Amino acid sequence: MLIDARDLTKTFQTADGKLPVLNGVSLQLQSGETLALTGESGSGKSTLLHLLAALDAPDSGTIRLQGDDITKGNDASRAAVRRNRIGLVFQQFNLIPSLDIAANLAFQARLAGRHDADWCAALSERLGLSELLSRYPEQLSGGQQQRVAIGRALATRPPVLLADEPTGNLDEATADSVLEIMLDLVAETGAGLLMVTHSTRLAGRLSRRLHLSQGRVA
Repeated sequence: MLIDARDLTKTFQTADGKLPVLNGVSLQLQSGETLALTGESGSGKSTLLHLLAALDAPDSGTIRLQGDDITKGNDASRAAVRRNRIGLVFQQFNLIPSLDIAANLAFQARLAGRHDADWCAALSERLGLSELLSRYPEQLSGGQQQRVAIGRALATRPPVLLADEPTGNLDEATADSVLEIMLDLVAETGAGLLMVTHSTRLAGRLSRRLHLSQGRVA
């Protein structure tokens, strides 16, 4: 089991009082599996992904990543999990504008001390970026920037890739192309993929779907 999350709850404090967002959510993800997480806005999709990504901690429940309970650690240990074991792709590309594409691709791997020049070159080729490595993010289209973000996330060969609406800023044709590349690379590396999406069409391309409604699995 790659990810085994059990009975996750999360509540946020607002000006109007406590707002329950997740109410006992459980999910499992196997290595090599692709899972679409769907639901209406406010259903808890992004909150759940943030917990699985060790960006936040649940109020209760457990998350095991490859058997290790990642809910018990402090901020430093969660940062190490994100750096070494999780690839993250967001709707906003979050590229570093002062770095060229080659440096953006290698950034996460260098941070983790696991930079592999041959693998980055192979990723660049597979992502159609080989001729763009000396350019800067602002010189690329949205689809090209998202391909860079996917390559950066996979440069460390993480066991799990978590993607939050990765095609949300792209037109339909570009979204299809980006998803196809992401699925191919996940299959090649053997990583598990969990993707948050509003698109039932794109969700249908993944091997399994989990739907959230009002903070619960529907």
